[in-house]
Amino acid sequence: MSQLRIEKIQELMKQEISQIILQELKDPRIGFVTVTQVEITRDLSSAKVFVSIMGNDEQIAKSWAGLNSSLGFIRREVGHRIRLRVTPELKFVLD
Repeated sequence: MSQLRIEKIQELMKQEISQIILQELKDPRIGFVTVTQVEITRDLSSAKVFVSIMGNDEQIAKSWAGLNSSLGFIRREVGHRIRLRVTPELKFVLD
């Protein structure tokens, strides 16, 4: 798969995941979260989503737990919004 297509998919996923976190998630634990980067494998089977979380240690821990618990919902929404043959497995990584 061409590197240009992978980069386009990464940027599109970054935008969509950011929008989902800001507008769609109703979890009160999730505070100020910014998606900084998405790295996707060449076969589009998995993706690392780099996030930056603002706040003190307790707020960061709560936001991290909220993000990880909503991973399935975010993956499903990305699958609906971006038409790919297979929706990548998502993994959050603190940036």
